[in-house]
Order: sequence, then structure tokens, then C-alpha cells
Amino acid sequence: MSDILQTIVEKRRADIERLGLNFDIEIPEKRRVGHTEFLGNAGAILEVKRASPSKGDIAPDLDPVSLATTYAEAHAQAVSVLTEMNYFKGSLRDLIAVADLMERRRKQGLHTCAVLRKDFLLYEDEIDVAYRCGADAVLLIARILDDEQLVKMAKRAQSFDMQAFVEVREKDDFRKLSVVTSALGADAAKTIVAGVNSRDLATFHTDPLIPASVRSKLPAKAVFESGILSAGDASYARSLGFTGILVGEAVAKNPSLAKDVVGAFEAGAENARGQFWKKFAERKFGRPNAHNPMVKICGITREEDGLLAAELGADMLGFVFSTTKRLTTEEFVTSFSTKLRAEGNLRVPLLVGVITDPNSEEGKTAIKLAREGVLDAVQLHGVDPKNADYAYYCAARVGEESDFDKVAALRKNGEPRVLLDAKVEGIPGGTGKTIPESLLREKAGDIPLWLAGGITPTNVAELVGKFAPELVDVSSGVEDAPGIKNSEKLKSLFAALTSL
Repeated sequence: MSDILQTIVEKRRADIERLGLNFDIEIPEKRRVGHTEFLGNAGAILEVKRASPSKGDIAPDLDPVSLATTYAEAHAQAVSVLTEMNYFKGSLRDLIAVADLMERRRKQGLHTCAVLRKDFLLYEDEIDVAYRCGADAVLLIARILDDEQLVKMAKRAQSFDMQAFVEVREKDDFRKLSVVTSALGADAAKTIVAGVNSRDLATFHTDPLIPASVRSKLPAKAVFESGILSAGDASYARSLGFTGILVGEAVAKNPSLAKDVVGAFEAGAENARGQFWKKFAERKFGRPNAHNPMVKICGITREEDGLLAAELGADMLGFVFSTTKRLTTEEFVTSFSTKLRAEGNLRVPLLVGVITDPNSEEGKTAIKLAREGVLDAVQLHGVDPKNADYAYYCAARVGEESDFDKVAALRKNGEPRVLLDAKVEGIPGGTGKTIPESLLREKAGDIPLWLAGGITPTNVAELVGKFAPELVDVSSGVEDAPGIKNSEKLKSLFAALTSL
């Protein structure tokens, strides 16, 4: 896909040249509504959005006042109004109408949302236009503004007591965020709210791990933008420590979802699950060989095997807490974790306990170790994650088309990744069997693949070439016997991946 962002900006410049900054729409000569602080409290920002470049028409006949009323009654913290006319079919008229609605609600003593003007703003005077139309905040996309212009526009917003919602994603965007924050000095905390878009505005591809990878680089008030399609997604974003979420397509198409999304985000909290995904995402996007798949070596039962895997570059090590031949113990994992973390010359892999029954003694031990920080997470292998209050990710066993229904349910629950393992009845994992290729081609779709089952040094390059998995999970393929890794097979596996 071509660079849509560049196309939108070029077309918008031409429209401004032709129609002026008000796009030939009559706007108030001065502001006639009160002010609500943008994201004064943690919560959801819900969008008035008719269309998008990636989806086409979403809700072309929406009534902005009716939709914004639904959002306010769902207790959204803010309403984002798209005013870009070519690709999003928005208008300054929508912004004025929503701001006027909030003023009426304010006078009636009803819940009032802040109003965000969301557009591809390019000039300082556009801040004035937004203010006069009733906006409480304006979106400033760092990617399309140079340092000087970004600072000028943020300062103009500050002069009107408006918040500048600065969107960042690329590496240079964070430098720009630092520049504008420094320029505003002590007032930056009040003026700047940062947002990170899980959608790449150049390609419109969405990845929920992007916000996770950069949360630690953002100020206290930060927003997870795009990709929120369910209450589960909202909970996931909250678990990462975001102050807000910006939700567009899902609620514009289905306004009844607004209450569930708002409620799920407000009921959530930053937690161990979010901490794991931040660690994983930072590792994924911080690798020098980012084009190669990440590697998990599972079924570690010997210290020498785990240390060699770590030395070769494993990203995750798995320890089985289920009654199989690869069953490990609390004592071994605790001792190994201590020794591994003491190895100053190693990039320490994430340590994972694999369970098939959280109520078994083995499962309880893994969960205990995760809560204590000995393990980074628990792999719930075929286990429902409901009510899990510890760091975890999910694995699903797939062998037929209907098994992907479970994968879809996990994604709807807000799981950013799901490990797919080959399904063999009566055996939870480590079978040496592979998932049928025809099934992966048909059903995997655009989900970043985590693949397990039957992966060996001899077939890994072919699998990567066919399916470009984000992560490969290898166990029996590098063993002499269950739990006994072969050092030459381990070396061959990593050599095959390095040569890609």
C-alpha cells in the first residue's frame, strides 16, 4: 500500500489553498462554549467517524449529536471528532455540533465530555479555528510536523488553555515529543497528552504490541490509539498503564458497544499481564535482527541446555509444569533463574512456565513463581484465561478449522498474540507434529503468527519462508529424548535462522 499519510497531507494542503482554513464552512467568530480538560481523568475517548482510508465507509449516515450523546451517556472522558473531509468524510460542522451539545449538557448538569479535534493539522491558525469551533484539545501528528512547527502549534494550544494531543510512533517522533516537552517547560504536564497509534498511518496496518513497546517512553498521561475493537482490547490497553484509549471504528459502527468499552477500561488497572507484554514488545522491537523470527526453546529440564539456548539467542525459555516427561520443579526453575540472571554477558531470555491445568499442583507452582517474579509469565496451554491475575499469554491447539474459533475468541478477549500448537488428541504438547499448512494458509489471516509443533533445524527455514512467523516455539525438534536437548541441534536451529 502506498504512503496514505503523505497522500492525505498533500490533498489537505491543496484544499486549504483552495478553501481556506475553515474549508469554506461558516464557523463562530469567537468561542461560545465552556472548557473541559482533555483526559482530566483516566478513561475512553470515543470517535465520531464516518469513514477511513483502510475501511472505506464505516458509518456514513451517522448523526454526530446523537452519537456523541450516546458516548456521553456511556461516560466517555472525551469525544474525538474527525474533521478531515476527503478520506474520513468529516467536517468542522460536526465539531461545532458536538461542542454545542456538550455545552447544553454542561448547563443541564449532565456528564460532559471534552472535545478533541482530530485532523491532520499543519498550521498554527488551525488551532485558532479549532478553539472557536469549541474544541478542548487538538491532535498534532509528530510524523507530519517538523520540530519548529510542532512547538509553535503546541504553544498556540497552550495559549487557549487547550491540550495538545501529540501522536508519536516512529523513532524520530519521540525525539520531537522531547523537544516540545522541553519547550513548554513546567507547563508541559498540563498541556501535553501523548498518544501512540497501534495503526501505522502510512500503511494502516495495526499491531497492538506497538503501544506496549513504547509505553515506558511516554509521559504519565498517554493514550493507546486504534485497534480497540472489544471490551477485552480495552482491558489489555489499561493493563499496559495507559491513561486513555481512543476508539473509532468499533463504536462508530456499533454505538451500543460504547458502555462496555468504557466500563472495561475504567475497571482495569496496570498489572502483571501488561508488564509482561511491555517486556516482550520492547524485546521484539529492540532486536538488531528484527526481520528474523523470535525463538522460544521449550521443555528445559537441564541447566546446560537453558544456558546454551540463552547464549545462542533464545528470546524465551519454557519450563513445563504439567504431568509429562518434561515436567520440571520449582527448585530447578528458581535455581536456574538466579544463575541465568547473574550471567552478566547474556541477554536474558524471558522465562515462561507452561501449564495445562491452573488448579493442579504443578499449575499452582508455575503461577506462584510468576507472581514472585521468578518466571516472567505463564503460558496457558489450552486454558481459559478468565480471572487470571498474573502475567500470562495463551496457547491454542489447532488441528482443524473449528479450532480457530477459540483463537478468535482469545483475540476478542484482548490477547495481542496467541501461540498456535499442533493438536494431537491426548497429548498437550511436544508431539513433534506440525499444524497442517493448508489450515494455516486459510485461517491464520493477518494475525502475527506464533508457531509451535514439529519445528526442527531442517524445516525451520522453509516454515519461515512460507509463513513468516513472529515467533517459533521449539521443543522435541532439538531433543535426544523428552527434556534432553541436543547441543548440536540447538546450534543448527539458530544457524538456520541466522542465515535467513
